[in-house]
Amino acid sequence: MQQTKVVPCIAVLAVLLATVNAFPEHLVDEQHYDHTQYKFEYAVHDPHTGDVKEQWESRDGDAVKGSYSLKEADGGTRTVEYHADKHNGFVAVVKKAGGHSKPEITYHGAKPHY
Repeated sequence: MQQTKVVPCIAVLAVLLATVNAFPEHLVDEQHYDHTQYKFEYAVHDPHTGDVKEQWESRDGDAVKGSYSLKEADGGTRTVEYHADKHNGFVAVVKKAGGHSKPEITYHGAKPHY
């Protein structure tokens, strides 16, 4: 009776060990932390629809900074300038010019958890 319980346990253990060793080391997904860098920008200025907007952003390692702006329905322009890094988290400053202007707003996001 005891042998019938040991055989299935050994079979399960053999399958688990085979699964662990089934993936060659070079195929295992590893996280690589390269020094990422990029820059992009775009703009739309469509006089027919009135769609006017711009954005740019750049990243250097863990630091990201950028800005975007758009023409609002009241004729004003809203601009958001932002930056983010592992020390300060996400910080954005919102500005409005023209239209029905409101005071500048600064948003400090939560610091990231690493």
